[in-house]
Amino acid sequence: MGTYLGHDGDRHRIRASVVLEDANVGDSISVNGCCLTVVARAGEIWETDITSETLSRTTFGLLRPGDAVNLERPVRASDRLGGHILQGHVDTIGEVTAGPPDLRVHIPAELTRYCVEKGSIAVDGVSLTIFDVGSDRFAIAIIPHTSQVTTIGLRVPGDKVNIEVDVTAKLIEKLLSPYLAKLG
Repeated sequence: MGTYLGHDGDRHRIRASVVLEDANVGDSISVNGCCLTVVARAGEIWETDITSETLSRTTFGLLRPGDAVNLERPVRASDRLGGHILQGHVDTIGEVTAGPPDLRVHIPAELTRYCVEKGSIAVDGVSLTIFDVGSDRFAIAIIPHTSQVTTIGLRVPGDKVNIEVDVTAKLIEKLLSPYLAKLG
């Protein structure tokens, strides 16, 4: 985790340590599931520029100085893949309706078609497994370790979270849609 320090215009500052070990200007770091580019760095503080497009589609505009944030570097091709493939491209903002250990999140109904029981979803950049899906919501069981090392353990009803649905499901739908349209 890291700490959001604030912003001056479009330039935002974040304090971190582990994710910065070999980070350079131009590298990507995911902040609460939003892929951002390092544009400046001094010690444990790094800066990124955030566009109005990103602010409109993520919870970034809701952050206040001192807020804890989830941080993650991109996976290398030589690394183990311990979760599902995340792009850091937030699909929507969800609202927490119940906090851990059974985290429940309300999302737009049109995105639940990408949610399946035992399927993957990212909440604030944390890869998680769905155990229940409704018409406009999903639920995930949060283990104590995840609660301790991410901001997920801090979530309470009413909190807004970044949601990235499984990109594989979106790609399959896009590839099959012309063929399905012909059938029906």
